[in-house]
Amino acid sequence: MKTAAVVGSGPNGLAAAISLAAAGVSVTVYEAEDRVGGGARSSDLTLPGLIHDECSSHHAFGLASQFARKFDLAQHGLEWAYTDVEFSHPLDDGRGAHAVRSVVETSRTLGSDAEQYRRFFSPVASRMPTIADEFLQSLVHVPRHPIHLATLGMRAALPAAAVAKYFRTDEARALWSGVAAHTFGPFDVPLSAAIGTSLASAAHYYGWPVAVGGSGRITSAMESLLLTLGGRVETGHRIDDARELAAVDVLMLNTGPAEAARIAGASLPRRAVRGLKRWKNGPAAFKLALAVDGGIPWSYDPSRRAGTVHLSGTYEETAFAESETARGRMPERPFVLLAQQHLADPTRGRGSVVPIDCYAHVPAGFTGDATEAILAQIERFAPGTRDRILALTPRGTAAIEALNSNFVGGDILTGRKDPLQLVFGPVPGLNPYRLSPPGNDHPGIYLCSAAVPPGPGAHGMCGYLAARQSLKEIHQKG
Repeated sequence: MKTAAVVGSGPNGLAAAISLAAAGVSVTVYEAEDRVGGGARSSDLTLPGLIHDECSSHHAFGLASQFARKFDLAQHGLEWAYTDVEFSHPLDDGRGAHAVRSVVETSRTLGSDAEQYRRFFSPVASRMPTIADEFLQSLVHVPRHPIHLATLGMRAALPAAAVAKYFRTDEARALWSGVAAHTFGPFDVPLSAAIGTSLASAAHYYGWPVAVGGSGRITSAMESLLLTLGGRVETGHRIDDARELAAVDVLMLNTGPAEAARIAGASLPRRAVRGLKRWKNGPAAFKLALAVDGGIPWSYDPSRRAGTVHLSGTYEETAFAESETARGRMPERPFVLLAQQHLADPTRGRGSVVPIDCYAHVPAGFTGDATEAILAQIERFAPGTRDRILALTPRGTAAIEALNSNFVGGDILTGRKDPLQLVFGPVPGLNPYRLSPPGNDHPGIYLCSAAVPPGPGAHGMCGYLAARQSLKEIHQKG
């Protein structure tokens, strides 16, 4: 029987392990922390009984991936829930914009931009299942649905700033800026529209669901499935050097590139090590968990029904804030993403007290305290919120990295998403997952974290695709 070791138990590591175990490979997952999860963990960060997501909160591609279709996690306890409004973007004076599942219904709230919004998003959203199959994989491939992929590509290749010019109203431009800011980068570079276009289109087709009971239920369901397939999980077991492991046929690294170089560098060719060490991290996140009595009293009413609220004001304010963080400067008014998971999943709260998870975009390695800047942005669009806060727990960039070594300097995307890194990963080539050359017998070493295509998100596709590549090579060897 072939054997495999997986280092790291986030969604990608577990997806790789599940895919290998389902193919008859003997798999062991090694996790340095005392529980599985990586960026998909939940805990009571503020008050007992309130369930907070430690990193990922809403999962736009949780139902869109090949992995989700192949492996039924519902049988292992995973349940999805939804809010009435997918995301909203309040403006000053009680104005704002919001997106619901329907493109048409969303467009009707955008006044003179209604037709422009439909033209931009409908062609992608209506083809989302086949388009998702194309972009949730290595971008260097022969497409099965080239016309559908081109529908996304002609939009995704644009700078986010160019897309903003397509809209005329403050509301539509602000709504676009909020999803575009998920890139954690400036709006004036090519491909900066890619993540925003994909996320908004996914919201219009699949919604942005939350996992009932917390994002940790995703990885606990994955762990349960892995165990039923005969896989093993060792928590509290940090791997510092790949040579610590017994001889295996496959080594999967669900780690950041620098960590991969540290763990497996002695077993890799110089070209691979150079690529891993050259990897550039991007801006960071500063997380704030809140316990709020009665929820947040948004001035823009649809935000009271939204699972995700983007707080950054106008398009111009958002673009400026993202540009500043990319340049290493902390803006006075940062972009803040705020999640209200309790609206879809009331079990996360306790009576009238609800958990709120939010984070601000801050410069890489930011050592200051962004708590006040985040609270000021919330209070700006929801006066009176401060009086309702019963407890809060900040988590700076150093604390984020300490809890998950993939998030270097607080970079929760596991790397800057510029065009080259987004498309090719740390070691460019036709196979972006394999680090060791094909001629090596033991082990085949692969990178399966969010540093490789298709990138961040609790969809498991980085691990699934890396595992598929390894299985293909195992079968070729006979």
